[in-house]
Amino acid sequence: MSKIDPTARVEDGAVIGEGTEIGPFCIIGRNARIGANCRLLGQVTVIGHTTVGDACVISPFAVLGGAPQDLSYKGEPTTLDIGSGNTIREGATMNVGTVKGGGKTRVGNDGYFMNNCHVGHDCVVGNNAIFATSATLGGHCEIGDAVYIGGLSAVHQFTRIGSYVMVGGLSGVRDDIIPYGLANGQYAALESLNLIGMKRRKFTKQRLATVRAFYQKLFHGPGTFAERLESVRPLESEDPAIAEILGFIGKGKRPLCLPTIEK
Repeated sequence: MSKIDPTARVEDGAVIGEGTEIGPFCIIGRNARIGANCRLLGQVTVIGHTTVGDACVISPFAVLGGAPQDLSYKGEPTTLDIGSGNTIREGATMNVGTVKGGGKTRVGNDGYFMNNCHVGHDCVVGNNAIFATSATLGGHCEIGDAVYIGGLSAVHQFTRIGSYVMVGGLSGVRDDIIPYGLANGQYAALESLNLIGMKRRKFTKQRLATVRAFYQKLFHGPGTFAERLESVRPLESEDPAIAEILGFIGKGKRPLCLPTIEK
């Protein structure tokens, strides 16, 4: 049985999963669907066409499914889809999508979203993401798996961040960041590979050496970046991480986050 505090307001039509606890003064809209074994600790708002997966823990003053912060939005029934196993802390906000952006904001599984962070409309966030305090995504961002975004950092709309990236605190991300990258700075620049994250994901010493050699050739070798990119394409078969980085670059429509020397 789900447990709903008598002070909570759950509108007719809302779906509450088995074993879920709805704490004091929560507001659950009629189009919300909350999975099994979730805990809404109190004063949580879930509105709009929002789906929350199983086993999520949501802290007070989080607002999920609010309208996009986009002047073109006219109340269309767009959606927010949040996966399972997420921790969403105090004051975090996640908005539904816009028609022009495809109509859906998506957040993966097992993320940790600290207080006052924001996921804008039409964003796609992968699994195991960690957003530190007040980390903010503009609309239409694409965030890969296991990305860490530091506190008080902001990501410009339409920007892509590849999997296993670490963004330092107080950073402004305006350009796409390659998978496995480490970016930092007021106007974020690519500093290196996220070697700590790669080691945590069981990269062997040989793999680390292979990917680091590729990185040095691509970003610090002779010639222009375009020339270096062509020169390293034959290395794609040497490691899956190299193939992932090259594939990410090939799909890009925006500028790429580069080391400061390249800017």
